Amino acid sequence: MAWVDLSDAGAILYPADEGFDSARGLWNVRFDRTPDLTFRCATTHDVVSAVNHARETGVRLSVKAGGHSYAANSVLDGGILIDLSNMKGISVDPGAKRATVEAGVTCAELDAATQVHGLATPLPTVSSVGVIGAALGGGAGYLSRAYGLTLDNIVSAEVVTADGRVVRASAGDNTDLFWAIRGGGGNFGIVTSVELRLHDVGPTVLAGQVIYAFDNAAAHLRTFRELMETAPREFQCYPFCFRAPPIDLFPQETHGKPVLDFVICHQDPDATEFIAPLLKLEEPILSLVGPMNYADVQTAFDANLPKGQRYTSKAHDLVGLSDGAIDTMVKFVPKMQGALTAAYFDPLGGAIADTRPTDTAYAGRETTYGFHIIAGWMDASEDQAVLDWANAFHGSMADHATGGVYVNLIADDETGRIPNAYGDNYERLVELK
Repeated sequence: MAWVDLSDAGAILYPADEGFDSARGLWNVRFDRTPDLTFRCATTHDVVSAVNHARETGVRLSVKAGGHSYAANSVLDGGILIDLSNMKGISVDPGAKRATVEAGVTCAELDAATQVHGLATPLPTVSSVGVIGAALGGGAGYLSRAYGLTLDNIVSAEVVTADGRVVRASAGDNTDLFWAIRGGGGNFGIVTSVELRLHDVGPTVLAGQVIYAFDNAAAHLRTFRELMETAPREFQCYPFCFRAPPIDLFPQETHGKPVLDFVICHQDPDATEFIAPLLKLEEPILSLVGPMNYADVQTAFDANLPKGQRYTSKAHDLVGLSDGAIDTMVKFVPKMQGALTAAYFDPLGGAIADTRPTDTAYAGRETTYGFHIIAGWMDASEDQAVLDWANAFHGSMADHATGGVYVNLIADDETGRIPNAYGDNYERLVELK
C-alpha cells in the first residue's frame, strides 16, 4: 500500500489485526460486513489522509462513528472503512452556551460534559448514538419541541471534502454545504466536528414512565392526543407499545402481554399537575414518574436497545394523530413479533416547526407526529416472522401518513424512500452533490 501519513494515535488495521473486528462491528448484527482495511482515525489530519488515499487509489469508502445506522450504511463490504469512534474531543463554553464535539462523541458523553453546567442540546433518546451521525439526518429527542432538532443547533461544522480539503461550514462560510449537512446526511463530506448551541436544562427534570395494560389503549391514546394539543414545548411524551418483558419489575401475570407505556419528560420538575391526567387513566401496572437527573433520563432506553441484536426500522410521517392511526396501532401491537420490538408515536411540532422546510435540508417541519416501529430480535430464525409483521403494520399505517419519512429511520430495504424524506429539497441536494 502507498505511504499514508497518519498521526501517532491513528492506525491502519487489516482483517488479521487486533481491533479490526471491533472497528467494523455494528450495533445491528443483521449485517456483518468486512472492509479491506480500516483507517482508525484520531485526528482530522488522519481523516484527510484516508480520504486522499481512497481517492487516489479509486477505492470506495464508508464512514463509521457510532455505527447505529438502521440500514448499516456505516460499514460496507470491501473498500476502506474510516472509523471515527476514537475522535472523542469535547469542549464546553458555559458562558457562551456552546459545545464543540468531535465525530466519535456519543450522546451520553456530550450530556455528561454539558450537564455539569446545567446545559444540554437536543439529542436522540438512545445515549449510545453518535451525536454527529444523528445530527446530519436530524436528531430528535426530549428537547426538540423546545429547542429544535440537533441539526437546528449546529453553529458550524468542520468538514473534510472528497478532494481532501478541510473547510468550515456555517451561516457565513460555505453556505450551500452548511444547508446540505443539516439533514442531508453524510453525503457531502466527512464531518469531523460540530459546534452546537446549548440550553438551560436540568439537571433535575420531571420524568419517568407510567405503564398500563393494553386493553384500553385506544382510549388512553386519545386522551394523550388531547393533552398534547395544549402541552407546553418543555413537555415531551412518547407513547410506547411493547410486550412486557419477563423481569421482576413487571408483575408475572403481565409477562409477554402488550402494554402501553407513556414515557414522560417535562423540563419543569414541579409540573406534576400538568402530567397528572396521564398518571390516573386507570390503575397502572407501573408508575415511575418523579424528579430525575436529565442525564439519567437520556440513558433510560439504552438497555432496551442493546448492541449485538438484530434490528429493523419502519417509519412514517403522519397526518396528525388520527383515530385511524391509533386504531391501526391497537390492531397490530397484540400481534407483535420480536422480544425487543416496540412501536410508538413521536410528537413533533413546536420549535421544529419554527424553521421553514427549505431553510435546512431536513424537510419534515410541518409534520406534527411521527410513527416508528423498532423491531428487535435475537435469532436469525425469527427474521421472516418479524419482518412480515413489521411490513404489514407499516403498510397499514401508510393510510394515515403524509408519504414523508424521517431519513434517520430508513432501513436497508427502503432506500427508495429517500426522495420522500426530502420532499421539495431533494432536487437541490442532488444538484449540490
